[in-house]
Amino acid sequence: MRFTVLGSGSTGNSVLITTENTRVLVDAGLSAKQILLRLAEVGEDFEKLDAVLITHEHSDHAGGLRVLLKTVRCPVFLSDKTQDAYLRPKNGANGERETRLRQKVLKDNTVSIESDEGFTIGDIDFEPFSVPHDAADNFGFVAKNSGVRVATLMDFGHFTPLMKEKLTGCDAIVVESNHAIDMLRACPVYSWELKERISSPTGHISNEDVAEWLTEDYDGSARDIVLAHLSQKANEPNLAKLTAEYALETREPLFRTETRITLSRHDKPTEWLDYR
Repeated sequence: MRFTVLGSGSTGNSVLITTENTRVLVDAGLSAKQILLRLAEVGEDFEKLDAVLITHEHSDHAGGLRVLLKTVRCPVFLSDKTQDAYLRPKNGANGERETRLRQKVLKDNTVSIESDEGFTIGDIDFEPFSVPHDAADNFGFVAKNSGVRVATLMDFGHFTPLMKEKLTGCDAIVVESNHAIDMLRACPVYSWELKERISSPTGHISNEDVAEWLTEDYDGSARDIVLAHLSQKANEPNLAKLTAEYALETREPLFRTETRITLSRHDKPTEWLDYR
């Protein structure tokens, strides 16, 4: 199994997970044009996609889905609650038109999943788990194939005991590291209300909270941790990476790990991370 983060940030998120036989696009938050361009950039044919998996309805995870489905012919896996929220009428005439268009492309093209029940796409088993975020039914998951475990979780406000348990024994983890606390507080372009939402228990996770998890609860098993969904206004990539690396270095000597920290970007895919 291998994966690449096609793009991740406040402007959109998409991850591609593949095996020799199966290709799954996780979230379609980038524009359809960018998703297709980046699939080609990493050497993948969009016609070979087996499924699109939507973790929740927010635009930075599902905003490109409708247009993408004009080109990509594959089923969409999402929960009923997420589908209802995605199709919920928006304000104004344009919102009603968008709702009708979304209903049209999803008609007879969805597979209903539950955020706490496993499911399979091709030869990849998915183990979803709920995460705390202000969406209808957001989930992270562990993708499993031939003994390899890759976890992906974005858009959550705090680590729950369930999340910590699911991240145990993974070979790779894609995890949000959205903002630096001081940078968020000082951000001149965010309103007070937005800052409160981001920093709430159902908002987005900080560099500092990721560091605490790495120091106190991470089991050290993953070869790679990819930091994702970095804010372009309230974070700095090198700061996020250094904060995570320092947390790993300061673990108790008995629990040292060789885990590599890498960064995803909003404007280009990561390198392929391959596990055989």
